[in-house]
Amino acid sequence: MSMGNFSAQLSAPPKVLVVGDCMLDVYLEGAVHRISPEAPVPILKLNRQSQRAGGAANVALNLARLRCPVTLTGLVGTDTAGACLVELLDEPGLTQHFVRSAHLQTTQKIRLVSQRQQLLRMDVEGPPPPECVEELAARVRELSARHRWLLLSDYGKGALGGELQALVAHCRAEGCLVLVDPKRKDLSAYRGAWLLKPNLAELREAVGDWASEAELCARLAELQQQLDIEHVLLTRGEDGMSLYSRGGRCLHVPTEAREVYDVSGAGDTVLAALTCWLARGEPLESAVRAANRAAGLVVGKFGTAAITPEELEAVT
Repeated sequence: MSMGNFSAQLSAPPKVLVVGDCMLDVYLEGAVHRISPEAPVPILKLNRQSQRAGGAANVALNLARLRCPVTLTGLVGTDTAGACLVELLDEPGLTQHFVRSAHLQTTQKIRLVSQRQQLLRMDVEGPPPPECVEELAARVRELSARHRWLLLSDYGKGALGGELQALVAHCRAEGCLVLVDPKRKDLSAYRGAWLLKPNLAELREAVGDWASEAELCARLAELQQQLDIEHVLLTRGEDGMSLYSRGGRCLHVPTEAREVYDVSGAGDTVLAALTCWLARGEPLESAVRAANRAAGLVVGKFGTAAITPEELEAVT
């Protein structure tokens, strides 16, 4: 897709709605020169601190950086982390519709890093109040009428609540095509979605292990029939990704990663690039190939990251 086509979309109203668990990724970077005398642990001398958007927020930011207008909604606290996340998402083409409350704790993933290797990750999170989850669901029902594509970024932090199947059904009735990055073992919550994008570990959790590609195809065909799901895009790490469509059609795309440096947020980038191409009218197979190229780029970066149209054009 040419740069001119990207630029032509900048003033268009958003077709894509991203909903899910929004997080702040914090990186504490420094050097380790000695072990603590208090316990057998390394001492990190802090040199630099940075913050990045994570989870559903990272999906939306990737879309905006790809110049695909997007609306984002989720649960964000009125705490310092929430304020930081809102500021990070002040991006052209990204419209924020957060549910914010002093009773919400903004989810954080805090990583201690030395020489770009993680030493420790600390998660700061808590279950959201039911009234905030209900308000978010009502906001999604309202916004879905104005969007063609609905992306559910489910990291299991509680934003999408327990009535997700009813929400998917409502949005589908509004004419939305629903794409899901799933974390739940029970995939029935996503019944009626147009596309699921699990990784290998997530799919094994949901359907059990398989002995052959033929067995996997059979299990997915049964799953798609039972849950009325048109497509499953399976990301396979170093083996690329595979698209399984109703009717037995399969597309296998080998990885284009030149060097795997950090897989943090790679699934977010895949979902964003896939939807970006679809929202601009490209066929699904072309969108899958674009998402694969995007994944190959983002795993070569440190930490949660976004990519640009220029980067994608350079490897096309």
